[in-house]
This record gives sequence, C-alpha cells and structure tokens, in this order.
Amino acid sequence: MASAALRVAVRQLSQHSRAGAPVLLRQMFEPKSCTYTYLLGDRESREAILIDPVLETATRDAKLVKELGLRLLYAVNTHCHADHITGSGLLRSLLPGCQSVISRLSGAQADLHLEDGQSIHFGRFALETRASPGHTPGCVTFVLNDHSMAFTGDALLIRGCGRTDFQQGCARTLYRSVHEKIFTLPGDCLIYPAHDYHGLTVSTVEEEKTLNPRLTLSCEEFIKVMDNLNLPKPQQIDVAVPANMRCGVQTPPS
Repeated sequence: MASAALRVAVRQLSQHSRAGAPVLLRQMFEPKSCTYTYLLGDRESREAILIDPVLETATRDAKLVKELGLRLLYAVNTHCHADHITGSGLLRSLLPGCQSVISRLSGAQADLHLEDGQSIHFGRFALETRASPGHTPGCVTFVLNDHSMAFTGDALLIRGCGRTDFQQGCARTLYRSVHEKIFTLPGDCLIYPAHDYHGLTVSTVEEEKTLNPRLTLSCEEFIKVMDNLNLPKPQQIDVAVPANMRCGVQTPPS
C-alpha cells in the first residue's frame, strides 16, 4: 500500500496535469538508463521545453511535441550525463528552431549556456536555474516560476541522490546544494528527478526532507555514506560523457 505522503504527491500531480491546468506536463521514460524526460508546455502560446532528452527516445519525444501541437524552444540538460547520450542534437534536427541548453559550468557545448539564477521562458511560464553541484560541477535544478515543481536532475532522487565518485563529484557540495537550493522550496513543491530505479515517478520537498535516508543525515554522516557506496562504473560512461560534452549539438542536415 502506498504511503500517505506518496498518495498526497500523486494527488497533487493529477491536479496539476488535469485538463484545463495552465502548465502542460508529460513525463516519459527511457528504460535502459531509467531516465525521465519531461515535456513542459504553455497551452496558450504552444511554446514548450524538454528536459533531459535521451538519444534513443528523441524521435518519440519529437513525435509527441508535434502531436500536441507544440513548438519546442529548448532541449535542456540538467547536467552532463554519464549514463546516456543526450537527445538534444537530434532534436535540433527533428524540430528546427529548437536550441540545446546546459549550464555553463558543465563545460559542455550548447546553443545556450545558463548561469545560476537565470530563467528560460516558454509562453507565460519560466524555469529558474538553480545551481546544484555535487554530482557534477555543472548540475542544475530547474524550478517552475510558481515554485510548484522542481526538476532536480541527479542532485536529488526519490529517497536518494546522485553518486559523487566521478566527474569531479563532491559529497559535501551535493549535501549543501540540496539543503540550500532544493529543500528551501515549499514543502508541497513536486520533485521530478532525472532517474528512478524503483518505479516511483514523483515526490515532494517535504517527503525528501523527512524521508530521504541519505539527506536526513548530518553532513558528515552523508559524506561517509557517499564515500562507501562502492558502485560499479556506469556502463555507457566512456561513450556518453565525450558525446555529452558536445551536448548533442549537431549541424542540422541541409
């Protein structure tokens, strides 16, 4: 049986995404890397943003954008991923006018580089960029302008967080990022991570502040846990990271 907190989160999600809600939201899944891709759109202007696209599912995402009658402005990456190649470059070809976006601190190529505090707009709405390094130096969290939802990449997962043992990761930095940039959002703010490995789709700030087994620890205890995870190397890292340093930017075919 789902916990009461999870039932509240699911109810909040249904309220946000029901017909007539101002922000159109679609959550898609790529099974190999367990990656979530998010499509956000303005129902009036039809402008849209795609967060964390995956190369293998970029054609699916482009098809959905067209079916919904949207115009994709940006294909945005929360960081330089190590477990999949971004679909940003292919989407630029499939949907002319789409620009690739990533944090300047990622060191990766893109059409547009974001700084902490900058916003990207789609119709009446905007996503605020909150630097949340620690998993990588260039990680960011995107927060909808009404603070109703946050797209946390790998910085904060549902009952977990991104690892800190490669790509210049730092456990202390990640702990501070989550507590200062994400846990300061309203408690009912919905949390949408870049991955989930257990079938969960959404959480809230309040849930993670009280139930996340890692981030409810003290900073020093958190560092000890992260330093002793002993996780295997991501299978696609040797291919994904070099490709993603180009952020999928490709010259559209003539």
